[in-house]
Order: sequence, then structure tokens, then C-alpha cells
Amino acid sequence: MKEIASLSEIKTSLTALTGKEVRDLCLRMARYKKENKELLSYLLFFAANESDYVSSIQAGIDEQLDSLNRSNNYYSLKGIRKVLRLTNKHIKFSGIRQTEVELLIYFCRCLKEKGFMKHPGTSLINLYERQLIKTRKAIGYLHEDLQFDYTSEIQNLNL
Repeated sequence: MKEIASLSEIKTSLTALTGKEVRDLCLRMARYKKENKELLSYLLFFAANESDYVSSIQAGIDEQLDSLNRSNNYYSLKGIRKVLRLTNKHIKFSGIRQTEVELLIYFCRCLKEKGFMKHPGTSLINLYERQLIKTRKAIGYLHEDLQFDYTSEIQNLNL
């Protein structure tokens, strides 16, 4: 089996193609994997307006957490992990630290406000604490003014 080409090789090959050929390659890539299609959608429709993107993801987090099965801690935790996985996927699409911080803070705030943290199990506490650690780390990469604002928000989220 042949090795996969490096990014620099792909970049040089793409510069040799026409616009139509690049478009055809992108459409072909989008057909094969849902995540490729989602990334392409982000790049085409949301990358120019990050605040709308963050708002739509936050609305999705709310909707998903509201529809979780709360009858059993196991199912609640499983649903929370799914919401977190989707949130992390959207963070990866964006690649912007401020978006990462806003979405993780929002996720943690929703867990607290919607009552998931009233009687949490060990697994949920660990998940929550890991997200706070991840958020603090991402805050360290932001501008000092933003660091101060987000750090004060994190203080309110501590258990």
C-alpha cells in the first residue's frame, strides 16, 4: 500500500489545479464522510461570522441537554458525553481559542444551571473538572483582558 502524501505535497499539487478541479475534489471529499461535510459547511458559511457560529452551537447544547434522559445517572452521563463530544468537534472546526473557551464555559454553566451537578457521580465530577482544566489552559493563550474576564467566569463554575 502506498504511503499518504504529506501536507506540503498536497499543497503543491492543489496549486497546480484549476478552480473547477479543486471544487470537484472538495465535493468528492464531502461525499465520503459526514465530518468533512460539516467542516466544509463551517468554512463556507460560518467562518466569516464566528459569533453566529458560537450562538448556534450554544443553542444546540441547550437543546441537547434539555432532551437528555434523566431517569438514570448512566443515561444522563452518556448523553452529557455525547454533547461534549459534539461540542469538541465544533471547537476543532473553529480552531479559535476564544471560541473554545466560550463553548466550554457555556457547557459547564449549562451542566450547573440545568441541575446535573446537584447530585453528581464521580464520573460526572471528573468530566466537569477536566473541562474546567481544559478551559483554564485555553484561557492562558488569550489576550490579558480576555483572560481576566474568562477567569472570573471560571471562578463561578468551580464546585
